[in-house]
Amino acid sequence: MLGLLMALLALALAYFALLDGWYLVRVPCAVLRARLLQPRVRDLLAEQRYAGRVLPSDLDLLLHMNNARYLREADVARAAHLARCGVLGALRALGARAVLAASCARYRRSLRLLEPFEVRTRLLGWDDRAFYLEARFISLRDGFVCALLRSRQHVLGASPERVVQHLCKRRVEPPELPEDLQHWIAYNQASSQLLRAESGLSDAVKDQ
Repeated sequence: MLGLLMALLALALAYFALLDGWYLVRVPCAVLRARLLQPRVRDLLAEQRYAGRVLPSDLDLLLHMNNARYLREADVARAAHLARCGVLGALRALGARAVLAASCARYRRSLRLLEPFEVRTRLLGWDDRAFYLEARFISLRDGFVCALLRSRQHVLGASPERVVQHLCKRRVEPPELPEDLQHWIAYNQASSQLLRAESGLSDAVKDQ
């Protein structure tokens, strides 16, 4: 019995030492909770909320939430968001998948130890290749927007239009993207052209 316990302990230590253990647990749990325990969200553009709290493991040397943790929390909230509104199911039905192609973050105020917050995620729109999402980190102490993240989810194996059409059973025109998001998209396109030129690739070669 003792040998079995030691083996399980060694396995657990190896799991968390060699893999990003909590992340690999949290994302599937967030998706399962969204699918099984929460009501379906029919409005693709509706904001969804994901609650969190700053834990000791989230802190950096300045004793506030590390900037990389915002990206992780946004990732978990985004997975739950796409599950609740049906996008993940539509991607699976179409044999497609979505990958993070770009993101940007603005940090406006630190989140401190044990501070409660919400990640408020919404789909801003889509184009012929990708979905664009926003995540706001709201302090539940005073409602302040502590951070704002934008992300580009590139769809592989289908198109965003097909995914939305599969969900809505009809063709849906994408909403007009916010002006600041259009500037960010233009920046990414200019950056891609520059990197392709530096690599000696033609414009016909697209980024994922």
